[in-house]
Amino acid sequence: MKKIHTDAAPPAIGPYSQAVVSGGFLVTSGQISLNADGLPVGGNDPVLQSKQVFANLDAVLSAAGCARTDVLRATVYLADMDDFIAVNEVYAEYFGEHRPARACVEVARLPKDMKVEIDFFAACKD
Repeated sequence: MKKIHTDAAPPAIGPYSQAVVSGGFLVTSGQISLNADGLPVGGNDPVLQSKQVFANLDAVLSAAGCARTDVLRATVYLADMDDFIAVNEVYAEYFGEHRPARACVEVARLPKDMKVEIDFFAACKD
């Protein structure tokens, strides 16, 4: 297993890696709307938060030598399912014609009281 770290994404806020690669697969930790310095971005706006989350995931993918088109599955965690449509629009824009498998769930609470968290499972070289 190879740990992935990039200074272009926020540091882990706990005892975990930003991502790991093993057996040709990349598994990212969930990303929330923090900038590379670990500061919140997007206020309480699920659209702005989603855009930052995807920027963070892009940085982690890049650090692992992967691309958006390598993503096989995404899991989207929402603090409020009423934000589904807004987040889904950002999601569709992010992936374009690529359509990985996905789960989307409402959770009771997210780290730092964010509205959105997303993680990826991708096929990459390790």
